[in-house]
Amino acid sequence: MSFLGYTDPSVSATNQVFNIVAIPSGVYRYWREGRMVWPLTWVVIVGTLPGVFIGALLRVVYLPNPSHFKLFAAGVLLYIGLKMVRDLLKKNTSGDAKTDSEKRFQALMKNYHSKSVAKEMCLKKTSVAHFNFKRLGYTFYDESFDVSFWGIFILSFIVGIVGGVYGIGGGSIIAPFFVTFFGLPVYTVAGAALMGTFVTSVAGVVFYQTIAPLYPNISVAPDWLLGALFGSGGMAGMYLGARCQKFVPAKAIKWMLSMIIVFTALKYVAAFLGY
Repeated sequence: MSFLGYTDPSVSATNQVFNIVAIPSGVYRYWREGRMVWPLTWVVIVGTLPGVFIGALLRVVYLPNPSHFKLFAAGVLLYIGLKMVRDLLKKNTSGDAKTDSEKRFQALMKNYHSKSVAKEMCLKKTSVAHFNFKRLGYTFYDESFDVSFWGIFILSFIVGIVGGVYGIGGGSIIAPFFVTFFGLPVYTVAGAALMGTFVTSVAGVVFYQTIAPLYPNISVAPDWLLGALFGSGGMAGMYLGARCQKFVPAKAIKWMLSMIIVFTALKYVAAFLGY
């Protein structure tokens, strides 16, 4: 949308085709390393799916105008980006605890992947402590976390609507919300967010393709070739990112994401205002 000027409603579905092609390599990597928190993944999927369908309809019916859509996208991105920047600049003891936890995780992974230790060391990866309609508790590489089931579900539903409109599947923007609202480290939710994005993208593409005949005057169906072309490059990037993410400080990832998000949002606002 920013570089190709592709602003029809079908850009949302095309972006979801990209997700379908690119994401499996990253999901495979997280699954192989035992970093997929499956109960969290299922809650994300069940919550975002209905939201994605609602978002797709809102996109076609109420936001077919490119300028209006860009303003909507800018609002979503600006909120996420500024909240991430605020959290990064805020100093508190819980933040220090998260940093210590992250450092322990990175040290653990470095030791595990060193040739001298890997053969002797057996990691306790992901295990579920409890999972019901009230709480979800899990252990991720010896670090324990506990979150509200309904909090995750409601957040997933809202994010699903936004993701359905924007065309990013929902799960791909839920990770920053997990980090900011629930205090979950990036490295524990990345796999669940990625898997959620894949499943909801499949549903989103099918839905956009199904409703396309109902809107003959608007480009609604995905551009399969363009989506596959971008996805083929994204596939290598997803696998590499999933492999390297555990070695990169979460703070560095957050700063990079927040700067990209804020810059893109401001660019959309400027375009809407005619600059």
